[in-house]
Amino acid sequence: MSGLIGKNIGMTSMFLKNGENVPCTIVQVGPCYIVQIKTIKNDGYSSVQLGIDDKKIKKTNKSLLNHFKKAGLSPKKKLLEFRMNQKIHSNFTMGNLISINFFKEGELVDIKGISKGKGFQGVIKRHNFSGVGEKTHGQHNRLRAPGSIGAGSDPSRVFKGKKMAGKMGKKSVTIKNLEILKIDFDYNIMFLKGSVPGNKNSYLMIQKKEWN
Repeated sequence: MSGLIGKNIGMTSMFLKNGENVPCTIVQVGPCYIVQIKTIKNDGYSSVQLGIDDKKIKKTNKSLLNHFKKAGLSPKKKLLEFRMNQKIHSNFTMGNLISINFFKEGELVDIKGISKGKGFQGVIKRHNFSGVGEKTHGQHNRLRAPGSIGAGSDPSRVFKGKKMAGKMGKKSVTIKNLEILKIDFDYNIMFLKGSVPGNKNSYLMIQKKEWN
């Protein structure tokens, strides 16, 4: 299995052994439960589906309730799949608990999450445009405008993918090669060097580097 599910708690800073103060993110990892084991024979690929955080039964539909009942588990809020080698398939059992002991201090991990939503933004914030120009020659209201978009009699349309104003953020983002500075096994907390995508209490996919 390649990783576990975590939750973004917030940011702080930490002093390294050389005296350097670095920013780090506090991530609560697990406890995760094995909800489903997929095999090449039945599903066409090999993976483990993990669940985290209990969910109220009245807020879970019947199909999902039966899905969790097969593993002998209560409903979970978040489900994610992690690829797994077929050779170590027999080491996992549905319903088993996987804790933060899966990781070690000093390891490099890749963090995948949903970035913060910024709403509808203009081209300067969204694409780092510089605007039309300064307040000269009567351009008092054109500082943050996108300017010409290049359409004319030929091609008489705007090409797909043109950088324009629109909704920004709330996309799947992966931050690679983040170092695990410290692990608190008593509280299932991991300190990662740097920042991770998403708001506080958002779920993260934490994957070991050697699997990617």
